[in-house]
Amino acid sequence: MKIEQIYTGCLAQGAYYITSKGEAAIVDPLREIKPYLERANKDNVKIKYIFETHFHADFVSGHVDLAKATGAKIIYGPTAQPSFDAIIAKDGEEFKVGDLTIKVLHTPGHTMESTCFLLRDDKGNDKALFTGDTLFIGDVGRPDLAQKAASMTQEQLAATLFHSLRDKVMTLADEVLVYPAHGAGSACGKNMSKETVSTIGEQKKTNYALRADMTEDEFVKEVTEGLLPPPKYFPMNVAMNKLGYESIDTVMERGLRAMTADEFEAAANETDAVMLDSRHDSVFSKGFIPNSINISLDGQFAPWVGALIPDVKQQLLIVAEPGREEETVMRLARVGYDNVIGYLKGGFASWEKDGKEIDTINRMTPADFEKEYGKNDTIVIDVRKPGEYNAEHVDGALNISLDYINENLAEFPKDKDFIIHCAGGYRSMTAASILKSRGWENFREVEGGYDAIKTTNVPRTDFACSSKASKA
Repeated sequence: MKIEQIYTGCLAQGAYYITSKGEAAIVDPLREIKPYLERANKDNVKIKYIFETHFHADFVSGHVDLAKATGAKIIYGPTAQPSFDAIIAKDGEEFKVGDLTIKVLHTPGHTMESTCFLLRDDKGNDKALFTGDTLFIGDVGRPDLAQKAASMTQEQLAATLFHSLRDKVMTLADEVLVYPAHGAGSACGKNMSKETVSTIGEQKKTNYALRADMTEDEFVKEVTEGLLPPPKYFPMNVAMNKLGYESIDTVMERGLRAMTADEFEAAANETDAVMLDSRHDSVFSKGFIPNSINISLDGQFAPWVGALIPDVKQQLLIVAEPGREEETVMRLARVGYDNVIGYLKGGFASWEKDGKEIDTINRMTPADFEKEYGKNDTIVIDVRKPGEYNAEHVDGALNISLDYINENLAEFPKDKDFIIHCAGGYRSMTAASILKSRGWENFREVEGGYDAIKTTNVPRTDFACSSKASKA
């Protein structure tokens, strides 16, 4: 028996590869299927089943392409209604993978089709539970994503999840391993651990939502409290996972069209494509194509694209560090952004070489920020998440989270100068690029963000280590 967790940090997502006696199963595969095919080929096994814990909202699964490539059967739990061939398993139904048995445990609550898969060894012993978004390490799945589809309130879904956990999950032996679909950084929960594997026993001890003496009302209140609105691309990813999607090979071929600077400029002028620059924030600040948006690959690239470019059908033009074009297109496709129409050949250097117009961000050092702070009623805007801001922030700073900058642009002043920062510079540079593209010029951005500001004498609020702050 072999169980491999294939964890993708930028999405905080865990897929699983399970083998026994020449057969394999994949749980919640990512969009690019090559890694699974390569593993199966190397191990000389046949992929027999693809288990989907639910219709994912935060990424596009590779289930459809993987089934076509291998002949494997896609398996969902009860109530799922995909538009492609799949086995809709009954609660308690079992599937064999070599000497192993995988049992279906229907655990509605995160969504109504949400299902966990219990792995048993050749002797019938419970070994591992693949929990999807039902149970995370330190948290449980948010119950507000399927309200419309399920015709239920988030409180009703939370109550359903309460019983799923207690009737199906917490009854398992303490030593059973817990393998979730996500870890810290995912928007599918609010208090997830950085750990990506645990046990039922450990979660009973440490997970706030699994307290033995917890009532249903307490569970509903605590699980629904402090939920931020989900990214707008979530329903579109659900639809793709449910209805099917274009082949990843087709998406990659279209997106990897190399364009000269003239061709790139013409495409930008003749289409409604968003110019997306995926270079590091420190490089972007020194020079970029006017009106391009910076979301760096060196961070949670795909989730930020999803949060800030709400329509997955939006056409995109890519400016990437040379050699990282394919990575950029693939990471976009993971979250359903399939309409990349080309990239700038030779990167930003080719644009500069052709003498075309460029723009820059007025970036200031933390030392300069310290000198400016307090002068002439300086306006400071913190673009971190509310929980980060509430825990600790520059005294007098306003909070306008990057997550919802498009909805709150009117809150950025146009008649007064202001300074923006985040935690380390990644998010504030993205915010700066958005503001620039919308006509703001009257601001500066702090290099190194709040982490660097803390090394100065700029007044800050006292640190508040509250559970609400950590969950936001």
